[in-house]
Amino acid sequence: MIAAIGLDVNVEKLQANPEWARLAQEAVHLLAERGVPVVINRESAETLGHRTLGVAEADLMSRASVVVVFGGDGTILRAARAAAPRGIPILGVNIGGFGFLAEVNGPEVERALHRLLEGDYRLDERMMLRAWVERDGRRIQEVLALNDIVVTKSGYARLLKLHTYVNAEHLATHLADGMIVATPTGSTAYSLSAGGPIVHPGVAGIVLTPICAHTLNARAVLVSADDTIGIRVEPVGAPPVLTVDGQEGFPLQAGDEVRVERSPYQTRLVRLGRGGFYSRLRAKLTWGER
Repeated sequence: MIAAIGLDVNVEKLQANPEWARLAQEAVHLLAERGVPVVINRESAETLGHRTLGVAEADLMSRASVVVVFGGDGTILRAARAAAPRGIPILGVNIGGFGFLAEVNGPEVERALHRLLEGDYRLDERMMLRAWVERDGRRIQEVLALNDIVVTKSGYARLLKLHTYVNAEHLATHLADGMIVATPTGSTAYSLSAGGPIVHPGVAGIVLTPICAHTLNARAVLVSADDTIGIRVEPVGAPPVLTVDGQEGFPLQAGDEVRVERSPYQTRLVRLGRGGFYSRLRAKLTWGER
């Protein structure tokens, strides 16, 4: 039984389109009619006229047993990093944008909520990554990612010299714009744009994809999910940056080493049986028949 539902709504999308605001309002009313307690991220609660239901993001995750995310992939990624340590499932509702991670489109939300409350769904557990920065023998920053950890340049049209290690064994040194370390879920995101392979989310692996390497023989590599990746960047020009799911950034200094490994946490996505991974690929990447 679902004790409480959290609505994590992208406020910018609400403000951009009255139709999306209407869908979120209807979700609140439906849950109230069913007697299900609801909490909403504070900024969106005010926009929707439900200020008394508004809570801070941290409180949203601590009070909800399921989180319904209204937004695109970016909103779902942010919610996933907050929900995973608590094991909270996420139902993604796409209200504009690519929506690869979302389970339903906006107009389908009413039926999806009924199925959620009836327990008519399954959970799709997705591997995550944790990364940390080692500086002078100390861990100074630790992050969690569903899609990818990326080391890239912060400015200037100059290449980075990247030394990549797997379990302390030197794999390669690249002159490149950066290196993407992606989960199977993230293999259809930035890594795909950089020429990396598409990996089924059920595969336990980590994809290493160089970004615009200055060589013809640089290739993406799929390593075991049990491996630990190390990336060291020689300082050249502007300092490099560590980014998390394309949303959070942390500046790196000379001598820093980024370590990446499988996280003990998983993102739990609510699935309603609308087709599998390959159907989603075909639809989102427009691999239709002529």
